[in-house]
Amino acid sequence: MPDSLKERPLKQHGLAHLLAATRYSLSGLRHLLGETAFRHELMAGGAMTCLLALAGASAGQLVAFAILVLATLCVEALNTALEQIVDRLSPDYSEFARVTKDLGSFAVMCLLLANGLFAAWVLWTALW
Repeated sequence: MPDSLKERPLKQHGLAHLLAATRYSLSGLRHLLGETAFRHELMAGGAMTCLLALAGASAGQLVAFAILVLATLCVEALNTALEQIVDRLSPDYSEFARVTKDLGSFAVMCLLLANGLFAAWVLWTALW
């Protein structure tokens, strides 16, 4: 059945709304776990957090790095959503689709660079 013919779920309120929102979020996470880039970023973030802890990073530095990793995963989720929308609206090659996807990719790259710079700074200060 086409998406346009499917019935929209009823609005929830109170605790039911919270539970429904949690289900939707977990469904999004399940989808993201099928994305190679998301899995790579998740594993790299976990591995680097362990490395920073072993190098003697402070609790504040570890929390700051965890926030950076979570921000990266959030932007990756938004980039994946953007790609889904573009693929739906522009199934054939188009300059619009290419530029839109490139911009989403650039946003992820900026956060990956921020993660790398912060981790390098923490390692530098912890080890030297």
